[in-house]
Amino acid sequence: MLTRLARVKPFVVYEPMVPAANISPAAQVAIERYLATGRRELRARVRSYLDWLRGREGQLAPPAQAQRRFTFLRLRFNAVLSQFDLFADVITQRSEHETGVWLSGLDILAEDALTLPGGYFQPPPMICYLDRGTGAAIRRVRTRLPGGGENPVGVIRVPRERMVGSGIASSLIHEIGHQGVALLDLINSLRPILKEMQSSSGSEGVAWRLWERWISEILSDFWSVARVGIASTFGLIGVVSLPRVFVFRLNLDDPHPIPWIRVKLSCAIGQALYPHPQWARLAGLWEAFYPLGGLDEERQRLIAALQSTMSGFVTILVHHRPQTLHGKSLIEAMDVGQRQPAQLAAYWRSWRISPKQMRKAPPALVFAVIGQARLDRQITPEEESRLLAGLLTYWALSKSLHTFGIQAKGRPDSLKDPIWNSDLTI
Repeated sequence: MLTRLARVKPFVVYEPMVPAANISPAAQVAIERYLATGRRELRARVRSYLDWLRGREGQLAPPAQAQRRFTFLRLRFNAVLSQFDLFADVITQRSEHETGVWLSGLDILAEDALTLPGGYFQPPPMICYLDRGTGAAIRRVRTRLPGGGENPVGVIRVPRERMVGSGIASSLIHEIGHQGVALLDLINSLRPILKEMQSSSGSEGVAWRLWERWISEILSDFWSVARVGIASTFGLIGVVSLPRVFVFRLNLDDPHPIPWIRVKLSCAIGQALYPHPQWARLAGLWEAFYPLGGLDEERQRLIAALQSTMSGFVTILVHHRPQTLHGKSLIEAMDVGQRQPAQLAAYWRSWRISPKQMRKAPPALVFAVIGQARLDRQITPEEESRLLAGLLTYWALSKSLHTFGIQAKGRPDSLKDPIWNSDLTI
C-alpha cells in the first residue's frame, strides 16, 4: 500500500499539456495541497498500523482484529485514490488538442461569471471539463468529496455537444449560479418568504410550494440570465426541447421546474432584469412549440396557478435583499445596466468596427453580446463558433502569459500574431 501510494505523484510532474491549457495556479495549488494532505494522513495511518502489527499488542491480537483494521485502512486508501482520479479525469482533458486550451478559456469565463462587482465574497478557483450528454453539473467548492474531505475547487462538467457556441455559457453559468447562490446563502434567506406566501395565498398555495421546492434551480437560472441575458434562455430551450410528454412532466423528486414553466420563468426573469419585447416574443414562440391544448385538467390547473403567481414570484426574487448583499437587492448586485438589450446591440456594432475591443471586455459580457447578436440575426452560427473558439483561445493564452510573467509590448492583449487577428475578425 505504501509502495502504491508513493506512485501517486503531483499532477504538475506528469500531466502533458501546453501552458495555455493549464488550470489556474490557484486551482492547481488548492488541488495539490488537498491531495498531498490526504496522502500524508494515509501514509501516517499505514505506518501506525504497521507499528501496531509489529508491536506486542498486534502480535497478541486475533487475526480477525488485524484484518478488520486493515480492511478499514484499505477503504481509506481507495477513497484517496478515488479523489485523485476525480481530479485526474478533469485535468487529463487539458492535453487534448484545442479542447484543453478551450477549457482553460472556459475556466476564465466561469470565474468572471461568478464574480460580482460588489465583492461580496472571494470567488473560489473553478475548473471545467467536458462530458457526454446535454446537461451540465457542478461539484461545488467545500462540498463533501467521496471518502470524506471538502472539495478544494469548483469542478464544472460541461456538455461536449455545446462546444463551441454561446449556448455553452447558458449551461456553464447556470452551474456557476449554484456556487454563487451557496456563497450568498440565498436559498436559506428566500425560503421563509416563500413559506409565508404558501400560507397566505389560498388556492394558489400549491404554486408557492412548488416555487419553494424548485428554488435552488430557479436561482441558478436567475444567475445565468443576469450574467448573459437572452443567451441563457436560448441555451435553456436547447436543453429542454424534448418530446411533449417530458416538457409537461411534473416529477416531485426533480429539483428542476417543469420544463415548460422553466422556459416561461426564464423569459419572465429576463423581462424583469432587461425589459424588452424580445422576451414576450420568445415566450410566445415557446408556447407555439408546446401549446397547452390537450393537457389533462389537473395539469392545466397547476400550470395556470404557476403562471398566475409567476409575476409576483419574480418580483420577490429580483428585489430580494439578503444580508450577504449588505442592503442591496439581487437586481442591484447583478449590475444589469450594461447588459440591457440596446446596450448589448451597441457593443456589437462597436466591436464590428474594432473587434479587438472584445478582448478587453469581461468574458461573460462577451457571451451576452454575442447571444444578443444571434437573436438579432447579426451573426451566423458558423461565425459565432469560430469567433468564440478564437476568444477562448485568446483568454487562455493571455492567462498563460500573465502567469509566466511574459509580456508582449507591455500587455498580453496587444499581441500582433495574425492568428489572433484572423480569429477575431467579424
